[in-house]
Amino acid sequence: MSSSTGVSGSVAPGFEEVRAEFAAVVAEEPEGGGAQLAVHLDGRRVVDLWAGEGVSGDSLFALYSSAKGAAHLLVALLVQEGVLHLDEEVAREWPEFAAEGKAGITLRQLLEHRAGLIGVDGGFTSEELADDRRLAERLARQKPFWEPGTAYGYHAFVIGALTGEVVRRRTGRSLQELFEERVRAPFGLDFHLGLPAELEPRYLPVRPARPAPGRQADGPAPDSITGIAFNLNAAPPTDLVEFANTRSVRAQGPASSGGVGNARGLAAMYAAAAHGLDGRPPLLTAGTIAEFGPVRTRGTDLVTGEQDHFGLGFEAQSSRYAFLGPESFGHSGAVGAQSFADPRSGVAYSYTRRSFSAGGGGGAAENHRLAAAAVRAAAVSRTDAARSGTVG
Repeated sequence: MSSSTGVSGSVAPGFEEVRAEFAAVVAEEPEGGGAQLAVHLDGRRVVDLWAGEGVSGDSLFALYSSAKGAAHLLVALLVQEGVLHLDEEVAREWPEFAAEGKAGITLRQLLEHRAGLIGVDGGFTSEELADDRRLAERLARQKPFWEPGTAYGYHAFVIGALTGEVVRRRTGRSLQELFEERVRAPFGLDFHLGLPAELEPRYLPVRPARPAPGRQADGPAPDSITGIAFNLNAAPPTDLVEFANTRSVRAQGPASSGGVGNARGLAAMYAAAAHGLDGRPPLLTAGTIAEFGPVRTRGTDLVTGEQDHFGLGFEAQSSRYAFLGPESFGHSGAVGAQSFADPRSGVAYSYTRRSFSAGGGGGAAENHRLAAAAVRAAAVSRTDAARSGTVG
């Protein structure tokens, strides 16, 4: 997209800087891209912007690992309610999982990406990647790629299937069903783990990144830890663009990689989780957020190379964005999307893209400037409201 494309939508008074930053970001993108930005402050939407060819605020994008945030919001709810227990061994509910030295792995270790179960020998087929039940069946038989609990690494394609199978064994319902019933439907969220056929006309197919002139990046070796985690050891290796643009993936909504939605839906989801929405109290208590949000494992992620990457299920946002509070939580998506809640500032944020960012991976670089602008505006807005309330 270019500056000629223009920015549509609205911002509340005091959030003009966020609109200016968004306009600057989209002006730098190639023609034909697309992006959305939504921000809530203390449960009230204050930013609702979009730009790009054929893009509206209602457009639906493939948002990949943004699904992990939705999935683990549901898991956090079930832990909060005492349905699931973090330090219970997975094999207690899922006996087949105990194979190949995995009997002692706990739900907590899964959520911390410490199980070493990043993929399977020979990789997954595209049909398996779309189906969490089939992923779980193969993972139960797989030997971990490192000794569980000794290190951590991003379980990119599989974490939702692993935690989702624990949910299914305990409740008799799939994670996707419970997310729909407990989170998506009550708030009318435009974010889906399983996109209904009637919403397909709003889906805009994901586009690959435009490569930088004269540069061709070398990918990880297929049999490396990173290659296995991203299913590059399969034949053929997984193509992320083709994967998301396949209807069966969108229909089944694999909980690691199959999220479809928009910035409005994700920002509202995180607002509902941490700050309350539509006059309702937050879904998560302060104690649950304090358990799930902050960094739980220090050190280097064996798959991505990131430092201090995870809380429980969620990415620890304060490790990426120093201006966020330590209990901020959320998840990025492979196209460069980023979404989070920050209890300290009251901000719930979501930036979504149609095309992959040139740098690849989740949480494109522009999130630093966009999220920082949102948090600055939120601080001023809160101060002004407090002064107004005192005077009144």
